[in-house]
Amino acid sequence: MAIIGQRNLLSIVRASQPGLYLDGGELGEILLPGRYIPADLVPKQKLDVFVYRDSEDRLVATTEKPRAMVGEFGYMQVKNVSPQIGAFLDWGLAKDLLVPFREQAVPLRIGDWVVVYVALDVKTNRIIASTRLNRHLNRDTPAYRDGQPVNLFIISKTPLGYNAIVNNAHQGLLFKNPGGAVLKIGARLKGFVKTVRPNGKIDLTLDAAGYQRVAPLTNLIIAALHLSGGKLNLDDDSPPIAIRQNFNVSKKAFKQALGKLYKSRRIAFTKPGIRLMENETWSPGSKA
Repeated sequence: MAIIGQRNLLSIVRASQPGLYLDGGELGEILLPGRYIPADLVPKQKLDVFVYRDSEDRLVATTEKPRAMVGEFGYMQVKNVSPQIGAFLDWGLAKDLLVPFREQAVPLRIGDWVVVYVALDVKTNRIIASTRLNRHLNRDTPAYRDGQPVNLFIISKTPLGYNAIVNNAHQGLLFKNPGGAVLKIGARLKGFVKTVRPNGKIDLTLDAAGYQRVAPLTNLIIAALHLSGGKLNLDDDSPPIAIRQNFNVSKKAFKQALGKLYKSRRIAFTKPGIRLMENETWSPGSKA
């Protein structure tokens, strides 16, 4: 059966003037309007579509991708506000997404960018959004282990750093790294659990710990050297923000990786920068 608010792989039942009717199981036939029919469609092909309700409350399918599906958090802009209903968000589909007044933590205005949770209203079976995020976060004590890689969604900035949603379930704090990259609200990125405190709060970091971060990073640095003709303008004296922009790691991690490569005789420091030493004679303190 097709699931409202999710992507579904559906079979074609029949073709008509408005488009293709797809098999929605217990939901019945669901129209895929003609403008969304793939040009390279082949016979008996199943279609990957998103199912939602149109402006006339009919179930329809689209090959367009929303900025967030039911059960997910997203970052969207307010397009319109109705005094009777609520605010409408641009979520990448033909029909805008409603945030009813009851689901607004603070009143929304046209042009606002907001973090929302997308849900299926149990009373109306319609897709809505909510800015009351705490209602939709998992409050159980998280079972993450220290150093575990996780997916992060940045939702707000604080004096200590950034609040982030972890694996679409829990909220954690990504501590500010002096000289680190400035993150944007709505950014999705990989991170790591630094620790889970006894009170259940999650401390996050963008860098893996110890060998977990150094070993993959050395491979990235060597690959970057090969791509750039054997030389890079970055070294252990480079600004942290430049290192973060190029390798998405802290200066400390970058220095550890360079030290490992230098000791294994794979690079030399050219001050500024580094040079690939593969297939060269190496001696301690090699310089360009």
